[in-house]
Amino acid sequence: MPPPSATAAIATPHSRLEDGYALLVGCMLIVIGLFLLKSAGLVTGGIAGIALLVSYVLPYPVGIIFAAVNMPFFIFGCFVMGARFVTKTVIASAGIIVLMAVMPRALSIAHINPAFASLAGGTLCGMGILSLARHEAGVGGTGVVTLWLQRKRGINAGRSQVAIDFCILAASISVVTPIQMIWSALSALAMSSVVMVWHKPGRYTGY
Repeated sequence: MPPPSATAAIATPHSRLEDGYALLVGCMLIVIGLFLLKSAGLVTGGIAGIALLVSYVLPYPVGIIFAAVNMPFFIFGCFVMGARFVTKTVIASAGIIVLMAVMPRALSIAHINPAFASLAGGTLCGMGILSLARHEAGVGGTGVVTLWLQRKRGINAGRSQVAIDFCILAASISVVTPIQMIWSALSALAMSSVVMVWHKPGRYTGY
């Protein structure tokens, strides 16, 4: 009989029901986080931040922009992450698009403090991304790149995401006010910190 340490190291794959539930929870957390950030006029990191940033410039819904920007990353994912990952990621992205379209009818925010929106929105997005990543999925976009770097190169996904987020926030300087930029940077940090702390190579084997 193997010792407890060896038994704990054996990966137990998630069932399809568990995967589906995790994708639903992850999508809901990400959409609520994005809604909080959008309500405060903030930007964040990753594909979500790119979609928010473009939505302040072009008169298109965040969900539509999210889908359009994601396409090149889906193609990249097909080659480097495998069909299983890409299939789950496409499903998750479709869920986010649908929920983003429904959210304005389900929730209305008359006032929101930008500090709360920054911390809560960024953290919710991070927890949503973590939920997807733990079930071998992503939200597409830069997440595909960071998860690939972690899987193939051992580079922590949170750290590489911080570097990408810096570039996204730098691009938003001409779109948001200085104070909004500060809160946006905090939201990106909150989002990446969740992934950085709780999604490390070798820590989780439940795929």
